[in-house]
Amino acid sequence: MRKAILVSVLGLSLLQLQGCVPLVATGAGAGVMMATDRRSSGIYIEDQEIELRAANRTREAYPADNVHVNFTSYNQLVLITGEVPDEATKQKINTIVLGVGNVKSTYNELRISTPTLLSARSNDAYITTMVKTRFFDDKRFPATAVKIVTENGVVYLMGMVTQQEGADAAQIASTTSGVAKVVKLFEYIVKVPNA
Repeated sequence: MRKAILVSVLGLSLLQLQGCVPLVATGAGAGVMMATDRRSSGIYIEDQEIELRAANRTREAYPADNVHVNFTSYNQLVLITGEVPDEATKQKINTIVLGVGNVKSTYNELRISTPTLLSARSNDAYITTMVKTRFFDDKRFPATAVKIVTENGVVYLMGMVTQQEGADAAQIASTTSGVAKVVKLFEYIVKVPNA
């Protein structure tokens, strides 16, 4: 009996810890990403908070299934992608994001359409992975300097880059299989920070 109780307690403990593993792995991964990012650690964390607050507020305002929205903040500039049913919803979501706090500006790339299927989103994730892999393989610039977002085959590139790095990133992305279009949303810098 005692052995059965011990096994049950250990099993429950493992189930509870199972949820912590992604948090620990994410925390370690975020630390590595922050160390190689051109943003300050404070801005890096602020960008994550902006994304979370924008997503939560939008979910509260539009809990329906006919809205699919993603938020990507880089240096407090927020890219809004996805699909919404009408222009009014598109503008309202933009207003929500601007009201989050610490947002400098938005790039509202929402499409008026039905939400994409899971297969399209999986394909977008695959394209993002392929572009990022090509950035790492190419080595013309630090791959971590450019954030990639893919929505319906359109690749959005964000980051603090030099003119040459931006041109190189766009060229690599545009020649990646499956990419329909590349949109550059870079902040151009003259000198690479800490270089």
